[in-house]
Amino acid sequence: MRKLFTLVLIATCGTSFAQTTPKLTVEKIMRNPKWMGTSPTNIRWSDDGKKVYFDWNPEAADQNTLYSITPVNLKPTKVSIEERRDALPGNGTWNAKHTQKVYERNGDLYLIDIKGSKIKRLTNTADRESNPKFSGDESKIVFSKNENLYAQVLTTGEIIQLTNFTHSAAAPSVTGRRGNAGQQKANAQSGNEQERWLKAEQTELFDVIKEKKKEDKQEAAERKLMQPKKLREITVGDQSINGVQISPDNRFITYRLIKQADGARAGIVPNYVTESGFTEDIPNRTKVGAPQSSSETYIFDTQLDTVYKVSTKEIPGIKDLPDYIKDYPKELEERTKLNADRPVTILGPFWSSDSKNAVVIVTSQDNKDRWIMKLDAASGKLTLLDRQRDEAWIGGPGIGGGGYSAGNVGWIDNTHFYFQSEASGYSHIYVADVTSGAKKQLTSGNWEVQSLDLSNDKKHFYFTANMEHPGITHYYRIPISGGTPVKLTSMKGGNEVELSPDEKWLAIRYSYSNKPWELYLQANKPGAKAIKITKSTTAEFDAYAWRDPQLITFKNRYGKDVYARLYVPAYPDPSKPAVVFVHGAGYLQNVHYWWSQYFHEYMFNNLLTDVGYTVLDIDYTGSSGYGRDWRTGIYRHMGGKDLDDQVDGVKLLVDKYGVNPKHVGMYGGSYGGFMTLMAMFTTPDVFAAGAGLRSVTDWAHYNHGYTSDILNEPYNDEKAYRQSSPIYFANGLKGKLLLCHGMVDQNVNFQDIVRLTQRLIELHKENWSLAPYPVEDHGFVQPSSWTDEYKRIYNLFEETLKK
Repeated sequence: MRKLFTLVLIATCGTSFAQTTPKLTVEKIMRNPKWMGTSPTNIRWSDDGKKVYFDWNPEAADQNTLYSITPVNLKPTKVSIEERRDALPGNGTWNAKHTQKVYERNGDLYLIDIKGSKIKRLTNTADRESNPKFSGDESKIVFSKNENLYAQVLTTGEIIQLTNFTHSAAAPSVTGRRGNAGQQKANAQSGNEQERWLKAEQTELFDVIKEKKKEDKQEAAERKLMQPKKLREITVGDQSINGVQISPDNRFITYRLIKQADGARAGIVPNYVTESGFTEDIPNRTKVGAPQSSSETYIFDTQLDTVYKVSTKEIPGIKDLPDYIKDYPKELEERTKLNADRPVTILGPFWSSDSKNAVVIVTSQDNKDRWIMKLDAASGKLTLLDRQRDEAWIGGPGIGGGGYSAGNVGWIDNTHFYFQSEASGYSHIYVADVTSGAKKQLTSGNWEVQSLDLSNDKKHFYFTANMEHPGITHYYRIPISGGTPVKLTSMKGGNEVELSPDEKWLAIRYSYSNKPWELYLQANKPGAKAIKITKSTTAEFDAYAWRDPQLITFKNRYGKDVYARLYVPAYPDPSKPAVVFVHGAGYLQNVHYWWSQYFHEYMFNNLLTDVGYTVLDIDYTGSSGYGRDWRTGIYRHMGGKDLDDQVDGVKLLVDKYGVNPKHVGMYGGSYGGFMTLMAMFTTPDVFAAGAGLRSVTDWAHYNHGYTSDILNEPYNDEKAYRQSSPIYFANGLKGKLLLCHGMVDQNVNFQDIVRLTQRLIELHKENWSLAPYPVEDHGFVQPSSWTDEYKRIYNLFEETLKK
């Protein structure tokens, strides 16, 4: 009787749970995300600091709408069309006192006086003026137009052209008018030897000719003095012009000339579902190893009217070869004999306000080095302030690298320059004295500085960091001299902060593991309460008890701590199955206490847990948030240590959570799809089923910027590509494999999966299937595609892992 009562009680409890907690289905969670609610995005302050603007869609309209609040009125209000039209754009440049701002709108320039709210239109032309800035003395606005630099005098409106670049391949033509004497001189110089002798004799014999020659010379000198100085013409040929800027004292103009690579062949992506009914080609990228553009930086000294190149030959280590080349003795010998300088890109210069100091960021094209160097603009010579060498690749938050970004850098005063570096193994704040060369590290510890800003008074830094836990971000303040950081936010999770222009308020976009992003407002004081502004989730979304996954750590085979999200079912399926989800991007973090950008996958993991699966989501080697060594642990072998972490995670599930080792599956997209393929091909006895979505199958066919950092180039480091590309290991497939790929994927091209398909056919593999999605790019958009894809994944696991 007692046994019967217990069974009835369990059944009753189960019925009650089913009534209060809606059942998840693939169709439900893969609908248009508006069913969940739309979180606020694009948080920004008005220039006067009186309003916070954000995009929001609480009514599930077709498009997001601009809303605003004020520190006094916290009720979100729709911004009218008139206010949106008149609102100042977020771009632009402030003067030193932060009272005036110059900005571009629709190709013209405007100046606003914040105190008087007066807007003055500076230009009204058919040409596009851009990149406006105040001159050093703030008497002019310097801007770009048609590749050249101009200045507008604020008091008179006069526009002065500062550079005269021309793409003519020939030398600049002689300008100005010549008198008869000048023409005769030219004719005389161009005559034959006999004519030149006769003219010389005439001058020697006759005084009248001597006097005429003297008068002509004086007249020419007077004419030259009377003519205005002509702006120097700078010929650049077929090179493109980039990064033109002027020093605060208006003397030095610097610019970068970029020579495009010859023979860099770009691919195409065929688009089959088109309005025309014809197959149309979408132009696409080149592949890793394609010839790269090169650049050189020049200085135009307007005072001396001279142009010269910034010298890079004195850069310490400019000839250094990467360590991996030792694996290829013949190439090592050839490159050692060549002894060539490595190609570099110079970013900047960054000028001190008094124009006495300039700093440039130099990155090597192979991305093994970043140099911070002092520039002597008068000579074009460089002096080392800091060198960061990484035999893997330069990277990490705030570091920049790859020739695209200088990172978080700037001036504290006229002699102290701040930057971020991974020299300690984690990205931290440093300050260099450019006069003495001394450096000081301001922050330290096994955590990363992820954003960095200098306060208006230049006495403090504001920064975001994961100091308390790799998966928790807070906002901090620290004096420029260093010391103990002061934590300004207090909510556990993810805190994305926009500081008000007057630095009195924090607009916080906050989320937690199972709570999507919302907007909060808080006074800029430690311990101040953050007030919630928005409520974005729908009643339907809130009705389900979304899991707060356990954040755990385990030791991998190398003795390192691996962080993971763990979903444990309340009622495990009798077959004790498990699924490992692998996040994408490689360098990305998904084991954290804030709302995941993989919200579809998060909801799917909840669904899997509901039906008895244990789910593991690992921040494997190569993920962000854990410092330099973890970031670069996949160098030259993707699918090595990162896959080992997945296999070691499965061992944890088997040993500690009772998972059946024969009932483990894996799924993931992009890099996660690549990892799934490597798992199914190289560890087939660990994973019984896998779903690879938009997977990289051969790294030699991916882009240059990402791939060359990690694997170098295919023709220079073939070993790295062969041991990292799934297509070489396809013969190892044993379990059941599902492949899903968008046919108009412009990131990981559909060609990738087609090549693997042919390989599997030739290997006579039968336990795989391919689902192509004709209208999808790398990130799926259509709910129907999401639904179809995840139904297939769900059915794969149900049919394979619950035997």
